[in-house]
Amino acid sequence: MKNITDSFLCFIYWPSAGSFGFDTDILATNLINLSVVLGVLIFFGKGVLSDLLDNRKQRILRTIRNSEELREAAVEQLEKARARLRKVETEADRFRVNGYSEIEREKLNLINSIYTTLEQFENYKNETIHFEQQRAINQVQQKVLQQALQGALGTLNSCLNNELHLRTIGANIDMFGAMKEKNN
Repeated sequence: MKNITDSFLCFIYWPSAGSFGFDTDILATNLINLSVVLGVLIFFGKGVLSDLLDNRKQRILRTIRNSEELREAAVEQLEKARARLRKVETEADRFRVNGYSEIEREKLNLINSIYTTLEQFENYKNETIHFEQQRAINQVQQKVLQQALQGALGTLNSCLNNELHLRTIGANIDMFGAMKEKNN
């Protein structure tokens, strides 16, 4: 025990003869020195260490609190974004349905318009054909009439002499006179 107490002074001991020297019992002196150093560190470092730990604890708590606030803000923004997404999806569905309805309506309008146009073209065609037939008939009638008149005039001119001409005129005058008397 004497060696342990003596070795308390950092490997230095004073032998009884009063000479100065080193303690060669390393195990005993190391344990004592280590316990002294730890005791001093604990005694003096306890306040510093507890302050450091308290500061670290406060920073961790602050970081956790900030993280929670940020998480809550992020969750709130996520909910808002989801609500906006639902709204946009609803609008997109509505536009899609309205678009399809509008496309179908326009398609039907276009089909009806084309059908009406085709009917009008058919009517114009029929009218044009009828008009051309009437025109052709009129032209043929005029040609036939002209040829008949030319033939009749030719026949009349070849057969008609002055005496026959005077008799025809006289007969026509008599017919007109008889008709006039009937009307009175």
